[in-house]
Amino acid sequence: MRRRRRKKNIAKKVFINTILMGSILIIMTCIFTEKLGENHYKGNNYLAEKLSLEGESNTQEIEDVLEYPKEYIDNNFNGYEVCAKLEIPKISLTTNVLSEYSKKALSICVTRFWGVKPNTVGNFCIAGHNTKSKNMFYNLKNLKIGDTIFLTDHEVGKVEYEVFKIYKVSPNNTDCLDPLTKYEKEITLITCTNDAQKRLIIKGREV
Repeated sequence: MRRRRRKKNIAKKVFINTILMGSILIIMTCIFTEKLGENHYKGNNYLAEKLSLEGESNTQEIEDVLEYPKEYIDNNFNGYEVCAKLEIPKISLTTNVLSEYSKKALSICVTRFWGVKPNTVGNFCIAGHNTKSKNMFYNLKNLKIGDTIFLTDHEVGKVEYEVFKIYKVSPNNTDCLDPLTKYEKEITLITCTNDAQKRLIIKGREV
């Protein structure tokens, strides 16, 4: 009887110890798996952040490489602030671009009409009268697709544009003021036709 009881007690202890060891093993496995997952998550986050920072760094490096020639331009013209200088070799035009748009300013020189700052991503629109004055848009009608336009400002420098679109619209049509893309530098020149019934639109994008 005593031997049977001893065997039963030993078997019971072995069974209990087995359950305890199994439970401990399961708990340790869960903890290890959780830690492994946490480290993997942290590792992925670190990698993502690293790639993001490297991307920003590369973008900055590209921007640093894209340096434009710097040229002196007037700060003011006839009492008006100048934001840029416009050059179109095809029609021998070199003129200041006034920052302020008004009827009076427009009678003196071409002016910024709408859009972003000169030589920045977006659409920079310049308006000018169709008169024979040397700093106006009289000869704009002689431009063709592929002709070159230069715009120089105080901050970015001198940027080259190529004419890619020429068309006419009614005076109340303002679609030309909208940029055609969100990622390019675009310039739009606006003047009247000879009969003043329509507006001549010349669009250029950075080369």
